[in-house]
Amino acid sequence: MKKLLLTFSLILSLFAFSNTTYAKEVKAAFVYVGPVGDGGWTYAHDLGRRELEKLGIETTYVESVPETDSQRVLRNLARRGYNVIFTTSFGFMDPTLEVAKQFPDVIFMHCSGFKTADNMGNYFARMYQAKYLAGMVAGMQTKTDEIGVIGSHPIPEIVRHINAFTLGARSVNPDATVNVIWVNSWFDPAKEGAAANTLMDNGADVVHITTDSAAATQAANKRGLYAIGNDSDMTLYGPKAHLTAPIFNWGRYYVELVRRVQDDKWTSDSEWWGMNTGIVDLSKFGKMVDPKVQEIVNKKKQEIVTGRYQVFTGPIYDRDGKLVVEKGAVPSDTELLTMNYFIDGVKGNL
Repeated sequence: MKKLLLTFSLILSLFAFSNTTYAKEVKAAFVYVGPVGDGGWTYAHDLGRRELEKLGIETTYVESVPETDSQRVLRNLARRGYNVIFTTSFGFMDPTLEVAKQFPDVIFMHCSGFKTADNMGNYFARMYQAKYLAGMVAGMQTKTDEIGVIGSHPIPEIVRHINAFTLGARSVNPDATVNVIWVNSWFDPAKEGAAANTLMDNGADVVHITTDSAAATQAANKRGLYAIGNDSDMTLYGPKAHLTAPIFNWGRYYVELVRRVQDDKWTSDSEWWGMNTGIVDLSKFGKMVDPKVQEIVNKKKQEIVTGRYQVFTGPIYDRDGKLVVEKGAVPSDTELLTMNYFIDGVKGNL
């Protein structure tokens, strides 16, 4: 009997060892639209990539890739043996799809898009939840009731984020308005800094960005005004100005995705993780943010995390006074992903 038990235990241990040994080997590559040192979007993705390296996963990245050159970059990575490739900008969607057809044995994951293929999925995080909370901070911090936002590109993702930010601001300060200036770029510190100064010249005492650099935070710091960063904690660039920032924790997703690939459980899908997973959050509050403000925001955060509060709960009106979300209703994900209107309280061209 003891021999049988010993033999059975040995078989189990060999089976476990076999599973561990023969898990699919992953070599992961990342394609970035900006430099890893941008302090924002690309920097946040690269922090996630580093989480994979901590687990012993081989990774590489190519930074500051123009969308027009992305197919060449993707083909090169696939030919070099990288079998999981992440493309981290909306404009990479169609090039990723095209190259995915050419390399059916490589898994491609596109961030913020909506197209899929047998070997291509897409993923994003519900950053609008953290934007709402950041808007609350801005709404309670402003003394002029004028809040400035530097817009990157007028695509549904950015429109959705600006609307969520405005909803948050006006939930605590109905007199607050949000003025948007577009720079039509993801990363252009000179344009971002100039736009921030223009917004502050026009009365904004809090500026927020949907772009990738910390130029606005630096500009606000010089002028003794306030800023809310984007995608990562930007306190370093303006400690006297930085109130907080909606941030990504991409490592949570990248680790999960790679484990699926290793376990041969990956399937093509569209995923949109929320604040309850920890993938989006607020950075630490600046010392100038009143404890009562922090308490109010943290309470709302818990409501969002637990699902008791949905950011875009109606009634919501657009700038023309049209009811776009009925009272008590919540837009579907499809409606959120295709949002193409500004809500009441937003100033600036769309």
